Amino acid sequence: MAARLLWASRRVLERAGAGIGAGARRAAASTEPPRNKKRWLRAYLEQQRLEAPPQRRSEKPNWDYHAEIQAFSHRLHEDFSLDLLKTAFVNPCYIESEEARRRDLGLDKETVALNLQDNSKLAEQGLAFARSYLARCFEGAYPELPASGVGALVDFLTDQELVSYVARNLSVQDLTLCREFPVPAGVLQRTFFAVIGALLDSSGPEKTGIFVRDFFIPELIGKDLFEIWEVVNPMGLLVEELTKRNISAPEPRITRQLGVTTVLPLYFVGLYCDKKIIAEGPGETLLAAEEEAARVALRKLYGYAENRRPWDYSKPKQGLAAAKAVGSN
Repeated sequence: MAARLLWASRRVLERAGAGIGAGARRAAASTEPPRNKKRWLRAYLEQQRLEAPPQRRSEKPNWDYHAEIQAFSHRLHEDFSLDLLKTAFVNPCYIESEEARRRDLGLDKETVALNLQDNSKLAEQGLAFARSYLARCFEGAYPELPASGVGALVDFLTDQELVSYVARNLSVQDLTLCREFPVPAGVLQRTFFAVIGALLDSSGPEKTGIFVRDFFIPELIGKDLFEIWEVVNPMGLLVEELTKRNISAPEPRITRQLGVTTVLPLYFVGLYCDKKIIAEGPGETLLAAEEEAARVALRKLYGYAENRRPWDYSKPKQGLAAAKAVGSN
């Protein structure tokens, strides 16, 4: 009986202690200062940042144009003349807009004129060098490729969309002096070729050729030859190439076919010369398979197959190509 009474009294004391502890915790929580952190603030600020109009980097704080020009040169590990590099970023539209703004302010003619030289000459020089150098490189790497194919590769690598893409990845748009912002693709292309022209005058053709090679030729990775070079009649081109090599005309034959009676048939056509298969290609129709087989044969003839060796960046002929590029300019 005494043990039972002792156990009951212990339970009552434990409950009373738990109640006192919970009350103390609630009192302590009520005396704590309220949290000042607004959970919605971060999301709101991020939304405002995304909805804000684009702003020039020069309009933001801690901007030093001369330091940024030097940093651009060191970031590319190239030895630029800073005066030439600054000129490469000055576009004619920027000079026109600045002179118009000064005229609107009522300044005299001597004050309105800017003592700046635009990048027209450097851009023309850089474009001519880049096209000539790339053409020499492709002629050396793929000697069997005709001039039209080399020209298609060069046009693809110097196209406005690709050059502006490379320039954006190098943050050229942050240093470009232009009337509009964001900088249009055409102005970015012009500015990047002007940077190449500035490097040509600063470091010579050999280093400029390596610069062009390193930033342009990797863009061919994963690209098929006939995605870049549009050939309307691949079978006719193949017959012409085989005739130059004194090889008989190819004879197309069906090698395999699947699902002929279905809505998605598949044909494999092989091309035979002197009873030897030279290429095979698939297609949903016999004509499409024959054209694909002709493209496969042309890739083999030109040395631009899918399993070709990667570009050799250690060839000593690159310096010779750079010298020839300068000579052709």
